[in-house]
Amino acid sequence: MLARVADNLYWFSRYLRRAENMARLVNVCSQLQLDLPRAGRIQWRPLVDAMGAAAVFDALHAGPEAEAGEAGIVRFLLVAADNPFSLQAAVHQAREILRTIRETLPQDCWLAINDLYLYMQANAERVTIRRYRQDVLDRVVDSCLRVSALLGANASRDIGYQFLRLGTAIEQADMTTRCIDAAASGLIQFRSPDEGEALQVLPWMSVLQSLAGYQMYRRHMRQRVTVEAVLRFLLQNGEFPRSVLFCLRRVESVLPAMPPRVAVGQALQLVLETLTGADTPALAEATPCAFLDELQIGLAGLHDSIQESYLRPG
Repeated sequence: MLARVADNLYWFSRYLRRAENMARLVNVCSQLQLDLPRAGRIQWRPLVDAMGAAAVFDALHAGPEAEAGEAGIVRFLLVAADNPFSLQAAVHQAREILRTIRETLPQDCWLAINDLYLYMQANAERVTIRRYRQDVLDRVVDSCLRVSALLGANASRDIGYQFLRLGTAIEQADMTTRCIDAAASGLIQFRSPDEGEALQVLPWMSVLQSLAGYQMYRRHMRQRVTVEAVLRFLLQNGEFPRSVLFCLRRVESVLPAMPPRVAVGQALQLVLETLTGADTPALAEATPCAFLDELQIGLAGLHDSIQESYLRPG
């Protein structure tokens, strides 16, 4: 397979999963805002920071007229034309990539992603308004899941499919760490420490819901929601498909079907060692943010090794 086609398949799956996760996260935060008691309120800025978009956001919102509250941040995360990290940018990139490789994937995938792109174009303003936001974001999630299901049901299991799996796994691992980072960085602001202590599990319930993991958490952990248990579940559970460990094991399962590359295996093992060596009780007691930064650096190193070994060799 040509490296260019493999690169496009890899990035198509990454953008598709990125769009789904972004829609889920903003949707859950919007719903949480409606359900919060008066003792707390959503802080939207941690979402910008967790997505690695702080520099872009600050540059665009430096003036006195800039919107830095809910409206401005939601617009920035979802539809801002000058934000390369936005939901709409991810959908646009996925469509543009698929347009160039339509012959390699089932036609229904192109029809579904094109329909999603047109829907986002038509509803770019509606999604920034609270009363319409949930419906629009639910449609985005459903459309992304539809494309994933079409690929799973109809795409040939050749080497191109392995690049799709690689992209999906690495993007999901990265987005899971970012969702955790948002919860750990003060997603909810409380009026007093006493109120905050009583409601401290709310951000962690929200991150479970944003990753469609609340029911699976209850099934696997068999306990109430605690910071340590959520960290252990989302980082180190080997059966939940959005956990970081599950995603890395999926990368590991793909590599035997690929041409052998020592650098990729080494980069993967480094991330796995970082992840499995994590002391989740200690992370919960302090803050997991520094550890998550280390994990994201490891994931970036794994991505770079895949790029250099398979997608842009020489």
